Amino acid sequence: MTSVVTLFWPGDHRARPNETARPSIEAATSQLERALRKLGRASRRIEGFITKPSEAITRLGPVDDPLIGVCVHWFYGPHTTDGVVGKDNPLLLASNFSGQWPGLVGLLNTGACLESLNRPFSRAWTSAEDWTEDEAFMARLDEWCRTGRTVYPESEVTAAAATRDTLAAEVLGGIRKRRVLALMLGDTSMGMINGYFGPRLLNPIGFTEHKIDQAWLVDRAPKVDAGRVEDAYRFVCSRGVTFHHGEGEAEDFGPEATKEQLRDYLAVLDLVREYEADCLGWQYQLGLIPLRPPSDFAEGLFNSVCRPEPDGEPIICATEADQGNLVPMELMKRLLKGKGLAPCVHFHDVRWGGEHGGRFVWVLLNSGSCSAYAFSHDVETLRGVHSYRQPAQYFPNAGGTFAGESLPGAVTWARAWLRGRDQRLVMDVGRGEVVKLPEAKRDAWWNGTTRQWPFMACDLGVTQETIMAHHMSNHVAVAYGDIHREMIALSQGLGFEVRVFGK
Repeated sequence: MTSVVTLFWPGDHRARPNETARPSIEAATSQLERALRKLGRASRRIEGFITKPSEAITRLGPVDDPLIGVCVHWFYGPHTTDGVVGKDNPLLLASNFSGQWPGLVGLLNTGACLESLNRPFSRAWTSAEDWTEDEAFMARLDEWCRTGRTVYPESEVTAAAATRDTLAAEVLGGIRKRRVLALMLGDTSMGMINGYFGPRLLNPIGFTEHKIDQAWLVDRAPKVDAGRVEDAYRFVCSRGVTFHHGEGEAEDFGPEATKEQLRDYLAVLDLVREYEADCLGWQYQLGLIPLRPPSDFAEGLFNSVCRPEPDGEPIICATEADQGNLVPMELMKRLLKGKGLAPCVHFHDVRWGGEHGGRFVWVLLNSGSCSAYAFSHDVETLRGVHSYRQPAQYFPNAGGTFAGESLPGAVTWARAWLRGRDQRLVMDVGRGEVVKLPEAKRDAWWNGTTRQWPFMACDLGVTQETIMAHHMSNHVAVAYGDIHREMIALSQGLGFEVRVFGK
């Protein structure tokens, strides 16, 4: 490897999040430059954030030096991938391990995007204030500087043995009889290209998609009967949702904002019925943000048994139109139902984490695509759900979240992803445990991330390093209960290669 390393800042498309994170990325870049100097390496910066795919092509494409993407906030995968695909210069994604914005989520998403495109890359991260004092980080950085790659142990990630299970066979038979239809309100939200599989990959595993342009919501939602909206609002209030209307800086968040979210919920519910869809992917569409309220409250309702105009079970909804979570969520729902467990699955970001009780506990936190079941362990209620105004920095049109604190319990988790070298779908499956944190630690962790979003403190059953080194997404699907063996057998029966995390 040459001695000069080029550093770049993959960014959000929106200027405000980039500028908010600028002090953090300046500090992290300075730390990284110091670390490289300590290893005898010179560096140069590509100035400014990369905010469009065209900028990645123009600014990263001509670079043949080793590249390091500095990851300290959320950024879009194509703002790296589109400038580096088709090239083989060493590429490292380096993150400060912080829950504030956070960079590690961007690292995990972009890493999975690169993998789906078969572009080699490496990962490194640190939570140290002085990066040069973190011996493990410095060893990884040195390894990358010397060899062009970092290698992490794989002892906690194994190929699943061939597995048979009666319940899995029954669910598989049902899918073979009638394939799963996913109604997709858009795709590849905010550059998460790793989360889009499309018909060529979905059809062989028993799924298919039908795309609906979200422009239909602009037309259909205002036509939803006002009486239905009022009934839906009375329903969520009577079933226990706590609305934080008008609190703090949320002066523009009131009942009318929530009713507009319920309009969208009902409009999408009508589409699901019209197309006889089994599950739903809902893109976070930047062009729709000024026109309609955020979809998170509606997404949380869809993932709950207790919801307006119910049919007795949730309609699995994957936020950000992420098929890598949608597929395992739908499979897990069917297994849970067949096993007599609550058929609720929870969509989360792998957001951040820390030590607690001698083990590493992750903060799983997403803007709202979480079932109400997590907060009460009662499918018949919405108690424990809190709706706060979505942060105005990202959501100028007022609307609420679907938040709460997830209760403790054993869980099964999963994630589907695309391996680039052979374009093969892989299913990762693991066991974990949601834990109850002391109130002070819970509040510190929750307030240190995004307090308005649903919170799950979860031991994923493996070390922090294993998740950071080998997890192929910024997202994970989590279900209360043990369906681990069944999920492995079902995934294999559908044609997935399966990796097991943990013992």
